[in-house]
Amino acid sequence: MRKKVFQLLVDNTSGVLSRISGLFSRRGYNIDSITAGLTADPRFTRITIVTSGDDEILDQIEKQVAKLVDVRDIKELKPENSVYRELAMIKVRTGADQRQGVIAIADIFRAKIVDVASDSLIIELTGDQSKIDAFIDLLEGYEILELARTGIAGLGRGTENVTYL
Repeated sequence: MRKKVFQLLVDNTSGVLSRISGLFSRRGYNIDSITAGLTADPRFTRITIVTSGDDEILDQIEKQVAKLVDVRDIKELKPENSVYRELAMIKVRTGADQRQGVIAIADIFRAKIVDVASDSLIIELTGDQSKIDAFIDLLEGYEILELARTGIAGLGRGTENVTYL
């Protein structure tokens, strides 16, 4: 099983995300993560999908998604030619005696403390998946109360693969 990251440029119409995820559901394909947001041109939405399967399934996914009416462009974002980022927000239970330890770990990873309560901290961290996974692993001795991850957003490097519509 391999993972692939696909970047889609789609029409910004109601139901477009539902139609794309429905295709995955009907065909039995798995979505590891999906993110969507407007582009510089509000007529279009950029969707980043991380999916996994063998080579045949991954090729089939790309072909089936490309056939959808709303899809204007689909590209594979290869790790060596792309930049991926993910956002994580992590709420950690901390008493006064533990707070400095959590803050020290956050500083090492250049994470931000975005909320402080008497018994917890909320930490915001951006980076690639391995950075976020490593940060969470270091919090093993602390109680993670809540965790929210956005999934990957990505863009290809340079200007040669930019799609102009």
